[in-house]
Amino acid sequence: MQNKIEEISALIKACGAFIKEADRSCLQIDEKAGHANFVTEYDKKVEKRLKDGLLQIIPEAKFIGEEGEGVRFSEKGMYFIVDPIDGTTNFIKDYHNSCISVALITDGEATLAFVYNPYLDELFTAQKGMGAYCNGTQIHVSRQPLENGVVLFGTSPYHEELNEASFQMAYDYFKKALDIRRSGSAALDLCSVAAGRAELYFELCLSPWDHAAGGLIVKEAGGIVTDIDGNPVRYDMPCSVLARNQ
Repeated sequence: MQNKIEEISALIKACGAFIKEADRSCLQIDEKAGHANFVTEYDKKVEKRLKDGLLQIIPEAKFIGEEGEGVRFSEKGMYFIVDPIDGTTNFIKDYHNSCISVALITDGEATLAFVYNPYLDELFTAQKGMGAYCNGTQIHVSRQPLENGVVLFGTSPYHEELNEASFQMAYDYFKKALDIRRSGSAALDLCSVAAGRAELYFELCLSPWDHAAGGLIVKEAGGIVTDIDGNPVRYDMPCSVLARNQ
Protein backbone atom coordinates (compact mmCIF):
# COMPACT_ATOMS: atom_id res chain seq x y z
CA MET A 1 0.00 0.00 0.00
CA GLN A 2 2.89 2.39 0.70
CA ASN A 3 3.89 2.29 -2.98
CA LYS A 4 0.32 3.16 -3.97
CA ILE A 5 0.26 6.05 -1.47
CA GLU A 6 3.47 7.43 -2.98
CA GLU A 7 2.10 7.09 -6.52
CA ILE A 8 -1.15 8.86 -5.58
CA SER A 9 0.80 11.61 -3.82
CA ALA A 10 2.96 12.17 -6.90
CA LEU A 11 -0.12 12.30 -9.15
CA ILE A 12 -1.84 14.83 -6.90
CA LYS A 13 1.26 17.03 -6.70
CA ALA A 14 1.56 17.03 -10.49
CA CYS A 15 -2.07 18.11 -10.77
CA GLY A 16 -1.40 20.78 -8.14
CA ALA A 17 1.43 22.19 -10.24
CA PHE A 18 -0.97 22.34 -13.20
CA ILE A 19 -3.44 24.36 -11.08
CA LYS A 20 -0.75 26.70 -9.78
CA GLU A 21 0.51 27.44 -13.30
CA ALA A 22 -2.99 28.14 -14.69
CA ASP A 23 -3.23 30.71 -17.46
CA ARG A 24 -5.48 33.23 -15.77
CA SER A 25 -5.79 35.46 -18.84
CA CYS A 26 -8.44 33.27 -20.48
CA LEU A 27 -10.19 31.21 -17.79
CA GLN A 28 -13.30 29.47 -19.13
CA ILE A 29 -15.91 29.67 -16.34
CA ASP A 30 -19.32 28.01 -16.35
CA GLU A 31 -22.09 28.25 -13.76
CA LYS A 32 -23.74 25.27 -12.05
CA ALA A 33 -26.92 25.07 -9.97
CA GLY A 34 -26.83 27.20 -6.84
CA HIS A 35 -25.58 30.66 -5.91
CA ALA A 36 -21.94 31.36 -6.93
CA ASN A 37 -21.40 27.73 -7.97
CA PHE A 38 -18.76 27.75 -10.70
CA VAL A 39 -16.67 25.26 -12.65
CA THR A 40 -13.63 26.04 -14.79
CA GLU A 41 -11.86 24.08 -17.48
CA TYR A 42 -9.15 23.42 -14.89
CA ASP A 43 -11.64 21.63 -12.61
CA LYS A 44 -12.57 19.40 -15.53
CA LYS A 45 -9.02 18.78 -16.75
CA VAL A 46 -7.67 18.03 -13.28
CA GLU A 47 -10.55 15.65 -12.58
CA LYS A 48 -9.84 13.79 -15.84
CA ARG A 49 -6.13 13.49 -14.98
CA LEU A 50 -6.95 12.28 -11.47
CA LYS A 51 -9.51 9.76 -12.70
CA ASP A 52 -7.16 8.27 -15.27
CA GLY A 53 -4.22 8.16 -12.86
CA LEU A 54 -6.04 6.90 -9.77
CA LEU A 55 -7.77 4.09 -11.63
CA GLN A 56 -4.42 2.99 -13.02
CA ILE A 57 -3.00 2.81 -9.50
CA ILE A 58 -6.03 1.01 -7.99
CA PRO A 59 -8.00 -0.35 -10.97
CA GLU A 60 -10.55 -2.20 -8.82
CA ALA A 61 -11.86 1.12 -7.44
CA LYS A 62 -14.67 3.23 -8.88
CA PHE A 63 -14.45 7.00 -9.25
CA ILE A 64 -16.83 9.69 -8.01
CA GLY A 65 -15.80 13.25 -8.83
CA GLU A 66 -17.49 16.59 -8.30
CA GLU A 67 -17.63 17.28 -12.03
CA GLY A 68 -18.49 13.74 -13.14
CA GLU A 69 -21.74 11.85 -13.42
CA GLY A 70 -23.03 8.31 -13.52
CA VAL A 71 -21.38 6.44 -10.60
CA ARG A 72 -23.49 5.91 -7.49
CA PHE A 73 -21.89 5.25 -4.12
CA SER A 74 -22.40 1.91 -2.40
CA GLU A 75 -21.39 0.66 1.05
CA LYS A 76 -19.64 -2.24 -0.68
CA GLY A 77 -16.46 -1.90 -2.72
CA MET A 78 -13.81 0.78 -3.20
CA TYR A 79 -14.53 4.33 -4.33
CA PHE A 80 -12.32 7.31 -4.95
CA ILE A 81 -14.25 10.45 -3.95
CA VAL A 82 -12.54 13.47 -5.47
CA ASP A 83 -12.78 17.24 -5.60
CA PRO A 84 -10.33 18.42 -8.29
CA ILE A 85 -10.36 22.02 -7.01
CA ASP A 86 -11.97 22.60 -3.63
CA GLY A 87 -12.34 26.35 -3.45
CA THR A 88 -13.12 27.06 -7.10
CA THR A 89 -14.24 30.64 -6.40
CA ASN A 90 -10.92 31.23 -4.63
CA PHE A 91 -9.15 29.79 -7.68
CA ILE A 92 -11.10 32.06 -10.05
CA LYS A 93 -10.24 35.12 -7.93
CA ASP A 94 -6.57 34.08 -7.62
CA TYR A 95 -7.04 33.93 -3.85
CA HIS A 96 -4.53 31.26 -2.93
CA ASN A 97 -6.67 28.97 -0.79
CA SER A 98 -7.71 26.06 -2.98
CA CYS A 99 -6.76 22.41 -2.91
CA ILE A 100 -7.12 18.95 -4.42
CA SER A 101 -9.06 16.51 -2.23
CA VAL A 102 -8.89 12.74 -2.76
CA ALA A 103 -10.37 10.06 -0.48
CA LEU A 104 -10.52 6.29 -0.89
CA ILE A 105 -13.64 4.78 0.68
CA THR A 106 -13.55 1.03 1.27
CA ASP A 107 -16.76 -0.78 2.23
CA GLY A 108 -18.30 2.44 3.47
CA GLU A 109 -15.31 3.70 5.49
CA ALA A 110 -12.64 6.24 4.55
CA THR A 111 -9.30 4.43 4.41
CA LEU A 112 -6.97 6.84 2.57
CA ALA A 113 -7.01 10.64 2.33
CA PHE A 114 -5.00 13.28 0.52
CA VAL A 115 -5.51 17.07 0.56
CA TYR A 116 -2.96 19.17 -1.32
CA ASN A 117 -2.62 22.96 -1.26
CA PRO A 118 -0.27 23.72 -4.18
CA TYR A 119 0.17 27.35 -3.14
CA LEU A 120 1.77 26.39 0.18
CA ASP A 121 3.05 23.01 -1.08
CA GLU A 122 1.31 21.32 1.85
CA LEU A 123 0.22 17.71 1.35
CA PHE A 124 -1.99 16.38 4.14
CA THR A 125 -2.34 12.60 4.19
CA ALA A 126 -3.95 9.94 6.34
CA GLN A 127 -4.37 6.18 6.31
CA LYS A 128 -6.97 4.60 8.57
CA GLY A 129 -5.34 3.57 11.83
CA MET A 130 -1.95 5.06 10.88
CA GLY A 131 -2.22 8.73 11.91
CA ALA A 132 -2.35 11.98 9.94
CA TYR A 133 0.57 13.86 8.39
CA CYS A 134 1.49 17.13 6.70
CA ASN A 135 4.45 16.78 4.35
CA GLY A 136 5.49 13.65 6.22
CA THR A 137 5.35 15.14 9.73
CA GLN A 138 2.65 13.76 12.02
CA ILE A 139 -0.04 16.23 13.04
CA HIS A 140 -2.49 16.34 15.94
CA VAL A 141 -5.57 18.33 16.82
CA SER A 142 -5.29 21.15 19.32
CA ARG A 143 -5.76 20.56 23.04
CA GLN A 144 -7.15 24.05 23.59
CA PRO A 145 -10.75 24.52 24.80
CA LEU A 146 -13.21 26.42 22.64
CA GLU A 147 -12.76 29.65 24.62
CA ASN A 148 -9.10 29.64 23.58
CA GLY A 149 -9.86 28.43 20.09
CA VAL A 150 -10.51 29.57 16.53
CA VAL A 151 -13.68 28.43 14.77
CA LEU A 152 -13.77 27.88 10.99
CA PHE A 153 -17.02 27.70 9.06
CA GLY A 154 -18.59 27.49 5.65
CA THR A 155 -21.72 29.32 4.56
CA SER A 156 -23.22 26.59 2.32
CA PRO A 157 -23.36 29.22 -0.45
CA TYR A 158 -25.12 26.91 -2.94
CA HIS A 159 -28.01 26.49 -0.46
CA GLU A 160 -29.36 29.96 0.18
CA GLU A 161 -31.98 28.64 2.61
CA LEU A 162 -29.08 27.77 4.98
CA ASN A 163 -27.22 31.09 4.79
CA GLU A 164 -28.91 32.83 7.71
CA ALA A 165 -28.63 29.80 10.00
CA SER A 166 -24.95 29.46 9.07
CA PHE A 167 -24.17 33.02 10.09
CA GLN A 168 -26.24 32.69 13.27
CA MET A 169 -24.19 29.64 14.27
CA ALA A 170 -21.00 31.50 13.38
CA TYR A 171 -22.09 34.40 15.60
CA ASP A 172 -22.87 32.03 18.47
CA TYR A 173 -19.42 30.44 18.18
CA PHE A 174 -17.81 33.87 17.80
CA LYS A 175 -19.16 34.79 21.22
CA LYS A 176 -17.68 31.60 22.73
CA ALA A 177 -14.29 31.42 20.97
CA LEU A 178 -11.34 33.70 20.31
CA ASP A 179 -12.45 34.41 16.74
CA ILE A 180 -13.92 32.91 13.58
CA ARG A 181 -12.59 32.42 10.03
CA ARG A 182 -14.21 31.78 6.62
CA SER A 183 -11.70 30.47 4.05
CA GLY A 184 -13.77 29.10 1.16
CA SER A 185 -12.31 25.56 1.21
CA ALA A 186 -13.91 22.92 3.41
CA ALA A 187 -11.09 20.44 2.85
CA LEU A 188 -8.42 22.93 3.94
CA ASP A 189 -10.50 24.00 6.93
CA LEU A 190 -10.72 20.38 8.03
CA CYS A 191 -6.96 20.02 7.65
CA SER A 192 -6.48 23.15 9.76
CA VAL A 193 -8.45 21.50 12.56
CA ALA A 194 -6.35 18.34 12.12
CA ALA A 195 -3.12 20.34 12.33
CA GLY A 196 -4.19 22.19 15.49
CA ARG A 197 -4.46 25.55 13.71
CA ALA A 198 -8.13 25.80 14.65
CA GLU A 199 -10.31 24.03 17.18
CA LEU A 200 -13.62 23.59 15.35
CA TYR A 201 -15.13 23.65 11.85
CA PHE A 202 -18.76 23.44 10.77
CA GLU A 203 -20.86 23.70 7.63
CA LEU A 204 -24.56 22.94 7.27
CA CYS A 205 -24.41 21.24 3.88
CA LEU A 206 -21.40 19.67 2.19
CA SER A 207 -21.08 17.15 -0.61
CA PRO A 208 -19.04 13.99 0.02
CA TRP A 209 -16.10 15.22 -2.08
CA ASP A 210 -15.87 18.30 0.17
CA HIS A 211 -15.36 16.39 3.42
CA ALA A 212 -14.40 12.76 2.71
CA ALA A 213 -10.62 13.27 2.70
CA GLY A 214 -10.45 16.05 5.28
CA GLY A 215 -12.71 14.13 7.63
CA LEU A 216 -10.39 11.13 7.78
CA ILE A 217 -7.40 13.42 8.30
CA VAL A 218 -9.14 15.02 11.31
CA LYS A 219 -10.02 11.62 12.79
CA GLU A 220 -6.49 10.28 12.35
CA ALA A 221 -5.15 13.46 13.99
CA GLY A 222 -7.22 12.65 17.08
CA GLY A 223 -10.30 14.71 16.32
CA ILE A 224 -14.02 14.02 16.04
CA VAL A 225 -16.10 14.34 12.86
CA THR A 226 -19.90 14.02 12.77
CA ASP A 227 -22.82 15.82 11.28
CA ILE A 228 -24.33 18.72 13.25
CA ASP A 229 -26.58 16.28 15.15
CA GLY A 230 -23.75 13.95 16.13
CA ASN A 231 -24.44 11.28 13.50
CA PRO A 232 -21.82 9.77 11.16
CA VAL A 233 -21.19 11.81 8.01
CA ARG A 234 -22.57 10.50 4.72
CA TYR A 235 -20.71 9.57 1.55
CA ASP A 236 -23.83 8.89 -0.54
CA MET A 237 -25.44 12.34 -0.27
CA PRO A 238 -24.80 15.85 1.10
CA CYS A 239 -24.83 16.34 4.87
CA SER A 240 -23.80 18.80 7.55
CA VAL A 241 -20.31 18.47 9.04
CA LEU A 242 -18.91 19.32 12.47
CA ALA A 243 -15.21 18.66 13.11
CA ARG A 244 -13.48 19.42 16.39
CA ASN A 245 -10.80 18.48 18.85
CA GLN A 246 -11.55 16.40 21.94
